[in-house]
Amino acid sequence: MKTLTATDPRRRALLAGGAVFAGLMLAGAPVMAFDVNSARSLIDRAIADVNGIIASGKGEAAMLRDFEGIFARYADVNAIARSALGPTARSLSAPQLAAFTEAFRVYIARKYGRRFREFIGGQIEVTGAKPIKSYFEVSSIARLRGQSPFDLRWQVSDRSGKPLFFNIIIEGINMLATERAEIGAMFDRRRGDLNLLIQDLKSI
Repeated sequence: MKTLTATDPRRRALLAGGAVFAGLMLAGAPVMAFDVNSARSLIDRAIADVNGIIASGKGEAAMLRDFEGIFARYADVNAIARSALGPTARSLSAPQLAAFTEAFRVYIARKYGRRFREFIGGQIEVTGAKPIKSYFEVSSIARLRGQSPFDLRWQVSDRSGKPLFFNIIIEGINMLATERAEIGAMFDRRRGDLNLLIQDLKSI
């Protein structure tokens, strides 16, 4: 077998290719580009899981646990939590922010899990996707028995390092805006006591 020498063009090409691959791995660069198709694919998978849960026939407690998994896999909970807490999030220590984010993750999954439970007997399907500024919006429609179909929109970004949804708009109701208002009001009622807010989020 012929040995490649240091001056052999094939060896230089091989080494250069290896260096580029190593650099991408070290930099954490994504192998696939984030585009409208990857955004739609993410929501296709999320909706398939949601449809599976609402068709499962499980009780509420089991369904809500499953919906927590939906948010853990497909949602940028860190970004949603920071948005909900507003400017206060920037003043928290890392442990405080982590504690709030974990409590918020359970709260948001249960809250929207209960909303999705209302879809039992129905189905959600993706209808399209389009770019909007620095993110993509994936549209879907919910078809429920005995009701007119209504619109759900999922906003997807890769700012966390991979595609995740960071907002849901249900019949024109914006999750980010709603949670920012509601969490802000809860925080004010507790006179800015983060520990009380965390305790209450866990119990909702």
